[in-house]
Amino acid sequence: MDALKHLKEFEGPRGPLVLAIMDGVGIGRYEAGDIVQQAATPTLDWLAQNSLTTRLKAHGTAVGMPSDKDMGNSEVGHNAIGCGRVFEQGAALVNQAIAQRTLFEGTVWKDLIRSVCQHDATLHFIGLLSDGNVHSHIDHLEAMLTEARQNGVKKARVHVLLDGRDVPSTSALTYVDRLEAFLADLPQDADIDFAIASGGGRMQITMDRYEADWDMVARGWETHVYGQGRVFASCREAIETYRTETPGIIDQDLPAFVIGAEEEARGPIRDGDSVIFFNFRGDRAIEISKAFEQENFKHFDREPRPQVQYAGMMQYDGDALIPNRYLVDPPGIDRTMGEYLVKADVRQMAISETQKFGHVTYFFNGNRTGKFDDALEDYIEIPSDRVPFEERPWMKAAEIADKVVDAIHNGDYRFIRLNFANGDMVGHTGIIPAVRIAVETVDLCLARIVKAIRQANGILVVTADHGNSDDMFERNKKTGEVIIDPDSGEPKTKTAHSLNPVPVHIYDPGRTHPMRLNPRPDLGISSLAATCLTLLGFEPPEGYTPSIVELD
Repeated sequence: MDALKHLKEFEGPRGPLVLAIMDGVGIGRYEAGDIVQQAATPTLDWLAQNSLTTRLKAHGTAVGMPSDKDMGNSEVGHNAIGCGRVFEQGAALVNQAIAQRTLFEGTVWKDLIRSVCQHDATLHFIGLLSDGNVHSHIDHLEAMLTEARQNGVKKARVHVLLDGRDVPSTSALTYVDRLEAFLADLPQDADIDFAIASGGGRMQITMDRYEADWDMVARGWETHVYGQGRVFASCREAIETYRTETPGIIDQDLPAFVIGAEEEARGPIRDGDSVIFFNFRGDRAIEISKAFEQENFKHFDREPRPQVQYAGMMQYDGDALIPNRYLVDPPGIDRTMGEYLVKADVRQMAISETQKFGHVTYFFNGNRTGKFDDALEDYIEIPSDRVPFEERPWMKAAEIADKVVDAIHNGDYRFIRLNFANGDMVGHTGIIPAVRIAVETVDLCLARIVKAIRQANGILVVTADHGNSDDMFERNKKTGEVIIDPDSGEPKTKTAHSLNPVPVHIYDPGRTHPMRLNPRPDLGISSLAATCLTLLGFEPPEGYTPSIVELD
């Protein structure tokens, strides 16, 4: 890759450039349910009046998703922000691999199927059961089940992780009923046995990320692999029972369950079986993949560990080669902003709490583990609390702000990037009072950073990777009217990301150089990389999405 070229007319600010990503804080379309608009946000209000301010697309094709009906998410959002271009992402790549049959004609798929057929064993699918298209899609699961049946597989088991986060919060039965009907409609012979074997909420089992809570993965292992846990006759019975026992519980929080009869599990994983983890997104798929693949594994007891053939939908960590085998090649992202800045000898700091630490590092760097240069980069992780986010909606925003303010004053870095996780993680709970506190916490912390930037004569860019807290009510897709919960009479809360644009505020207190907004109306968050490089005094590389700012 070529080195960055310095701008002739602008050398950048005297102080650092700070990129503050407010996770899940978008610009809502409706006043009702827009907690960002309803919250007290004097800092954001002030920035809107005293900065170069615009909005950017953060969903759909603007971040590499298949269509503009698809919400953005933190993974693809940070990919786009960090690499400065739009790459086709997991959902689109899997769709292509299925449509073009490269998934089924690949060596990995054929090996897994051959092994099952030769050993009269079981093919297992584990993954998030929904059409949220953030981590997975039920269409992909159904396509693989259909192909497996046509390939001669006689026994398959599905271990479902319930969503309620990227889709409506209590929609699990929609997908369970669809899957049960699909399995019943598969061509049947007397010796064909395809069924759901186990499950649980995605925030209770299996889908931990960034090693925040290995106990989640251990519970998933016991449920899926050993078939240990509370036994129900069907998936529907399990969900309805848990909802009755805990009124108001949402799908992501449902406890683990096992399907079986007379306390005997229907589908534990045995020696000789094949296992596919069908999520395409990486962050919540890495740990369970390690549990299946790694020989030197110390996070929980796996004994007896079944000897299986394992594959992920994609390779979730290309540097660590996790998993070793996968069905679809991930996007090949190169020439990221972080790598360019290292080659230009620019000292950088990346910081967030555990829940989003991988986003400002791994995803920001194009799905790359580790630093480009230990001497020029510092990555700081503030450990997240292990409590429900609605019980501590301020999370670790203050601790992040402490570190950032100190770094600004110390002058050790020329570029600082940070993520405040509150608007997204608390937004996913659907608890409106907590979401309001989360947004107001971020605003309060931004006030401190604004002050420090002013004192250091730096530049601050405030933006988001996608929306969430800006759209907290479920709405009729045709009319836009709020859906009312028939039991409570209150608006039905929404826990998924929004399709809304996100704000961008560029605050330059020292007025280091005359600049104006790019008039193009179609820019997305991938333009933030070129923007940051321009504000640092560099010419953006060829092929980057144009900068939001133009220098006079």
